[in-house]
Amino acid sequence: MAEPADSRLIAACLKDAFFPQLPGFYSGKVRDSYDLPDGRRVMIATDRQSAFDQVLAAVPYKGQVLTQTARFWFEQTRDICPNHVISEPDPNVAVVRRLNMLPVEMVVRDYMTGSTDTSIWPMYQKGKREMYGVRFPEGLVKNQKLPSTILTPTTKAERGEHDEPITPAEIVKRGLLTQAQWDTLAEVSLKIFARGREIAARNGLILVDTKYEFGIDPAGVITLADEIHTPDSSRYWLANTYPQKLAAKSEPESLDKEFLRLWIRERCDPYKDPIPTIPPETLIAFSEKYIRLYETVTGRKFDRPSIDRPARERVEANLRKAFPEYF
Repeated sequence: MAEPADSRLIAACLKDAFFPQLPGFYSGKVRDSYDLPDGRRVMIATDRQSAFDQVLAAVPYKGQVLTQTARFWFEQTRDICPNHVISEPDPNVAVVRRLNMLPVEMVVRDYMTGSTDTSIWPMYQKGKREMYGVRFPEGLVKNQKLPSTILTPTTKAERGEHDEPITPAEIVKRGLLTQAQWDTLAEVSLKIFARGREIAARNGLILVDTKYEFGIDPAGVITLADEIHTPDSSRYWLANTYPQKLAAKSEPESLDKEFLRLWIRERCDPYKDPIPTIPPETLIAFSEKYIRLYETVTGRKFDRPSIDRPARERVEANLRKAFPEYF
């Protein structure tokens, strides 16, 4: 009997990207990275799916969507801020400049929403009216547009820990950033978000919120790093159905990670309870949302590699070509 297509698709996922030939290995929740002696970093986006600070499953084509979506946005914003990308030898791989990473995540928000502990809606719902150094008015409802775009920075947690809300004043007081660095990051983050919002709107999408990470290159230049405006790091809603969904007090149609967060939230408290196994059909539906986001926001057709060859084999073959001195 032939194996079901869903099972084959899940089996072909890139679940790990450990290649012992490459030096300086580090494994994150989603990306496996290698630091080369010449100052380059090889970042491989796996298909691992994390939510609520846990790795939960593998989602078909997810790593490729993240890498290629980020590449589009790095291209669209490089006039605002330099980024760390050097080359992309494989759909899941980015070769980047290694940076001295700054210890703050810059989160930009246009809407009152969210489902994690650092999101503004859960805190607002509990009665908080001052968050991240911002004063919020009474009477806001979930998913409505905020009076203005805001910055809600968080600390960057160590592995196994949670990001923590922090105010700009606390960031400077604790020495995480200088005042000049904060001012630059705030200005650049708002400009990049405005560019993303504009391009998303032209394609029928609302860029709801996002996070940015920055580092400093060897010349001392603040540089955009990690990923940008991907469905892992951002929320996107379909613009044409948003007004009706808001009026009906139902969740907007989204093309991002929130789909999975809400699926989990409906079944457990992810911070206290074991998270249930996610069925293959849910993972496939999730994958299709990510692919639709890529195609909608970029206007490009997503190239789905054949599942007859595991993604890991293709990645290794392309790494061998790009780095023959190690293989």
